[in-house]
Amino acid sequence: MQAPAVPTLYEWLGGIDALNRLTARFYEHVRQDELLGPVFAHMDAAHPGHVAAFLGEVLGGPAIYSASHGGHPHMIRQHLNRHLSQEKRRRWVELLLATADELGLPDDPEFRSALVGYLEWGSRLAVINSQPGATVDADAPMPRWGWGEVKGPYQG
Repeated sequence: MQAPAVPTLYEWLGGIDALNRLTARFYEHVRQDELLGPVFAHMDAAHPGHVAAFLGEVLGGPAIYSASHGGHPHMIRQHLNRHLSQEKRRRWVELLLATADELGLPDDPEFRSALVGYLEWGSRLAVINSQPGATVDADAPMPRWGWGEVKGPYQG
């Protein structure tokens, strides 16, 4: 008897439809947030969908973001010279997780551990890439995140 296949994080959370609902609602909250609202004041209407596609690809879904936008180097470029702070990063993660709860995304320990792990890892990279002097590696691979990821010490 063959063991059942383990779903990707993308499949487990409900695919692109769930991510589109998550990011649409999340950015509604962001617009109203005292700390994050100014950061995203000039966000265009397509932004939540782009973030959903990026998260989907990172979490094991199709490579829609890479095909449409140029992958991780493009995402890094979006953060250059934004001067993000740890306070803003923490609020971004907190608000995204609260929105996931609001919408009833899976809250089992294994999924939430993996999701929080990626959000912490990725948002900290965003802060690093938003500081003066940060550059873009045109060959930066798209991050891939799964169940129980451990990336080792950050080497820059």
